[in-house]
Amino acid sequence: MITATNVSIQFGKRVLFDDVNVKFHGERCYGMIGANGAGKSTFLKVLSGEMEANTGQVSLEAGKRMAVLSQDHFKYDDVTVLNTVFMGYQDLWNIMQEKDAIYAKPDFNEEDGIKAADLEIKFEEMDGWNAESDVSNMLCGLGIPVEDHYKLMKDLEGSAKVRVLLAQALFGNPDVLILDEPTNHLDLNTIEWLEDFLLNFKNTVIVVSHDRHFLDTVCTNIADIDFGKIKLFTGNYSFWYESSQLALRQRSAANKKAEDKRKELQEFISRFSANASKSKQATSRKKLLEKINLDDIQASSRKYPAIIFDQEREAGDQILEVDNLSAHAADGSVLFEKLNFKVNKGDKIALLADNKLALEALYNILDGKDKPSTGTFSYGQTITQAYLPNDNAQYFDTEDSLIDWLRQFSEIKDEVYVRGFLGKMLFSGEETFKSAKVLSGGEKVRCMLSRMMLAQANLIMFNEPTSHLDLESIQALNNAMREFKGTMLFSSHDHTITQSVANRIVEINPNVHYDKLMEYDEFIEFKKAL
Repeated sequence: MITATNVSIQFGKRVLFDDVNVKFHGERCYGMIGANGAGKSTFLKVLSGEMEANTGQVSLEAGKRMAVLSQDHFKYDDVTVLNTVFMGYQDLWNIMQEKDAIYAKPDFNEEDGIKAADLEIKFEEMDGWNAESDVSNMLCGLGIPVEDHYKLMKDLEGSAKVRVLLAQALFGNPDVLILDEPTNHLDLNTIEWLEDFLLNFKNTVIVVSHDRHFLDTVCTNIADIDFGKIKLFTGNYSFWYESSQLALRQRSAANKKAEDKRKELQEFISRFSANASKSKQATSRKKLLEKINLDDIQASSRKYPAIIFDQEREAGDQILEVDNLSAHAADGSVLFEKLNFKVNKGDKIALLADNKLALEALYNILDGKDKPSTGTFSYGQTITQAYLPNDNAQYFDTEDSLIDWLRQFSEIKDEVYVRGFLGKMLFSGEETFKSAKVLSGGEKVRCMLSRMMLAQANLIMFNEPTSHLDLESIQALNNAMREFKGTMLFSSHDHTITQSVANRIVEINPNVHYDKLMEYDEFIEFKKAL
């Protein structure tokens, strides 16, 4: 159990948290959510002891151990991979070091023997004899091959370092586990391994993540940061989102009878509980949903962008045809070759590739930025397109205000008209006059989405559109992509978006391509069966 009592955190005049009282305990996984800048990572640092609150205190139950996913990717550069993981269980690591030092003494005596024997007993009680095999199995599960286990951390690439640090946090069955964005840099198989690990983890987990599929799979509770407070809700992210939206709609319907509201909420809970029974969550966790108090369901104060992709004109039957397309990387290696596919009207195609450079190359070709190595592609005569690239830096190298920046992409130059699109993406008042050059990553993506909405294209393309976005913007984008009536090509590491939007999967790799008329989860099972 870990408890925050009367915790307040303030930076200058800005108050992040005001007199927060919250308790995390039991066999629960808490997903901590909040808008960008709400203080999710800051609060985790206070819980872990990395920083102190201005007032109040954090207490960990006596005799309990906490483990934290390290964000310093260079801290263990001169340590082997195995030892880096061992160091996550500090008590065991100290015993290992002390034992080795005693046995290495040239003048080993009887007193040393007695001390070593005591250490061996403690070592066995902590399951030390199985530690190396346990760590090795964990590293392999996280995609770190055995031949890398004795390498120094500095000899690993960045994504591999993140996996080792994740293993460090997971090792030794901590009583409280704190994870800040644990799925970053993880591939699909590794995320699935982590989900299974956490579903079987018997202690308390507190996690921050922008991966809604991950939050839905592992979380039993949501810790919502709002107005400088933290409220706990039973259920995963989707339950929190849907129930808060339902409560918001009910609050707007002032004349709706209280009994009707209660009945609607009860039906919603029953429906969600039934759906949860089909998920990977453990039975004991699913039963938590049955204990939900209707009074716990409250409307959120979150503001969601109003993302709406309209078509100025409906497309004809000819959309896009790709014929014998090939592309190479700068070093001459093949990214893809002999790629053939025809896009049909209404298709929402998820483009997948093991190498992200292959996707980047394909989008750049289709957008007219680069030439293919071989092959051709052609759009239908009625097609208008809009594209959101993963790298948008070139668009913001300007001192223009947001209004002037967006106006350049609009045929209608009227300021009120342009402001309307910025307002939909939550830019209002004085914000619309700030320079485009100083925007944060998330603000830039929201501006690019405003640009796409202005285009009113009938074919839209996205390359990793959720990068830098908060959960509210991701949810709004997901809804807009799903509701779009035109044709779409997209790539996203967001599992929920890919599963809920795509009706067709095209995977491109150097030697083999797949083109399947199926949903994403079906495609995953298809690949596993190969």
